[in-house]
Amino acid sequence: MSTETTKLTVRLPKRDVEFVKAYASAHGLTVTEVIDRYLRRMRALDDHISGPELDEVTGLVPAEVDVEAEYREHLRTKHSR
Repeated sequence: MSTETTKLTVRLPKRDVEFVKAYASAHGLTVTEVIDRYLRRMRALDDHISGPELDEVTGLVPAEVDVEAEYREHLRTKHSR
């Protein structure tokens, strides 16, 4: 595994930046460590879960979306061609 790093600048809502800074501080971490751990968890989940399930777990799909129903519809459409 490579330990090479690179700098990345991202734009986030102020309240998200304040939250991640406070979270990191409260847990004895840096913001970089929080983000790194989150991304590692996403990669680990991606090895076992894919598609809408991963999006639901990682919060990429709004909570009001029925992920299972959307995925079933996707499969129905995909396989009915």
